[in-house]
Amino acid sequence: MTRIVQIVPFIGPGTGVAGVAWHLEQELRALGATVEQFTFDSARRRRMVPWPRNTILARIRGGWRMIWFSMVGTRRAKRFLAERPDAISICHNNVVAGDVYVNHGVLLASMRARGRSPWRIYRNPVHLFIYLRDRIRYRGHAHRVAVCLSEGDADDLRATYGPIGPRIEVIPNGVDLDRFRPPTAKERTSARAEFGLGGDERVGVFVGHEFSRKGLSFAIRGLATAPSTLLMVIGGNDDIIAESHAEAIEHGVGDRVLFLGPRANLPDLLAACDYFVFPSAYEANALVVLEALAAGLPVIATPVGFAPEIVRDGVNGYLVERDPEAVGERMEELATIDDEAFAALSRGARASAEPYGWREVARRYLALAEQLLAERSTAPADRATG
Repeated sequence: MTRIVQIVPFIGPGTGVAGVAWHLEQELRALGATVEQFTFDSARRRRMVPWPRNTILARIRGGWRMIWFSMVGTRRAKRFLAERPDAISICHNNVVAGDVYVNHGVLLASMRARGRSPWRIYRNPVHLFIYLRDRIRYRGHAHRVAVCLSEGDADDLRATYGPIGPRIEVIPNGVDLDRFRPPTAKERTSARAEFGLGGDERVGVFVGHEFSRKGLSFAIRGLATAPSTLLMVIGGNDDIIAESHAEAIEHGVGDRVLFLGPRANLPDLLAACDYFVFPSAYEANALVVLEALAAGLPVIATPVGFAPEIVRDGVNGYLVERDPEAVGERMEELATIDDEAFAALSRGARASAEPYGWREVARRYLALAEQLLAERSTAPADRATG
């Protein structure tokens, strides 16, 4: 039986890194592996009390936590792993230890994609710390394998850090195919009734908390050339929602944008919508793209992250430039095509997501772990723990 340790600051159902690690844990166990966790709470040996999000103190505390887990957590994780010499370790964030490191994004690549100058990047001491920490991670031999979530993610990694010490494997994130699925006619009618929508309106949906990086402005301004569609916006906080609402009013489309704020019931909300729009500047993978496709929503996305590897023009959506007119033209196209053509796109969306269920993704991680175990058995003793 394969024994796996996942190293991750926090783990639990939901979104982000914590959700990815949680899904992998469930599926790896279902495949017969033994799975343990090493988390921030494990390293501190007590539970972290949650603070309110989106406050200055919470951001300061988050920066301290990241640095602490990167430094002290690394030492304690190495001791934890030394006590489990038969385990393969999968590290998801911060700690510089483990056989496998899953790269959930490259900070400097993200900032460059948004046009940030080098000075703006390096003047932030937290950003500088992350760059130096990850230069050690990627240029050295702290890990045996670096898993990237897309081919584009692997390219960004090489462009940022140069020659990479660990070998690179590409394993995309997965999607919960039972939770995210095309709605029944009854579910769709019920979901749309909550917002006063009938059966004829075509509704696009944007999901994300970072409106700027993920390109909400391009979708809002695109509505000017997409008069036949509405836009639902999920995520954000009070400040950026207010800014985006003001932008919608400025461009004369304020009455066609509905801001819902953060919501937990994403599948129910997707059931009320017709297509997904995501003009992001940078993504390592963009799990939400897979979730939308699994829910049967054609996707309009920029060619970043996993999108260019799964979105096919006219089959399950469209790839577009990060330009309001280009985004708007595709939004209008999806709002006005006939029902039969739209149904074909919806079927194509679901079909394209089905190979990426979490069970299949977990199989790829398990196969990698078994390969590393086999390699370890013939490696020198001082390399056995990575």
